[in-house]
Amino acid sequence: MAKASWDKEARQGLTLISPPFIYALLVLAAPILTILTYSFLTDGYLTVVRDFTWDNYIYAWTDPIVRMVMLRSLAVSALVTLVTVALAFPVAYYVSFMVRPERKSMWLFLITIPFWTSYLIRVFLWKVILGYNGVINSSLTGLGIIDEPLTFILYNVNSIVLTLAHAYAPFAILPIFIALEKIDRSLLEAGRDLGESKAMTFWRVTLPLAMPGVIAATMIVFIPTIGDYVTPELIGGGKIPMIANLIQVQMLALDDRPKGSALAVSAMLIVAVVCLIFLFLNRRFLKVRQ
Repeated sequence: MAKASWDKEARQGLTLISPPFIYALLVLAAPILTILTYSFLTDGYLTVVRDFTWDNYIYAWTDPIVRMVMLRSLAVSALVTLVTVALAFPVAYYVSFMVRPERKSMWLFLITIPFWTSYLIRVFLWKVILGYNGVINSSLTGLGIIDEPLTFILYNVNSIVLTLAHAYAPFAILPIFIALEKIDRSLLEAGRDLGESKAMTFWRVTLPLAMPGVIAATMIVFIPTIGDYVTPELIGGGKIPMIANLIQVQMLALDDRPKGSALAVSAMLIVAVVCLIFLFLNRRFLKVRQ
């Protein structure tokens, strides 16, 4: 009887998850499988020859230009993640520990305001702010601080990092805030009762307990920034290409879909390895928390 009931519940569960599973399979798995298939084919003149080859992956993993662009993408994404999480943690900490409970929803509402505008518009706004005749240069020139507009604040890695950090800041603040909200305040009081200073209590209690949120924020920021195309193209002026820009060149400008697909699959594999490392760290901190 119990087995029949369990089978019925299992069938009901499968019925419920079947539509979203099929949707995810079509929307996510089908394009990935298509790219994976293309990566093993041979490029022809304005067409793709269905001859199996490893040459595309040999190119993706041995070409010095591809290696340089991939390392740059990893470095820029890591720097963006570091800056974003470092700036997001104080904001999340302030909202969680300093803001009164009845006002926290208002703060969270204000944090999500950047989502109201398109990501592309936010990138263009930073280009206006940092441009040769932008807000910063116009203000500094008008105040007489500089004689000529600054040329080093746009079209470089720093401007890319600044733009991406601003764009993904809400994605980092929210998971850290949730982790901080789950911390039992009595643990902090116990630490202070045992003679620990506020700084040591934060270092030995608050930060370790908040690490799952920090790791989640790191993954949320790192994964999309390594494949960002718009910001390096607009804010970097196309002078600092990242892996997404290189994939675009192979796919569209050179019409070499097999090599572009191999680059895309290679980037996904690297991101997957990094994500597994983050998940391992997350499990470790969860065990410590328990």
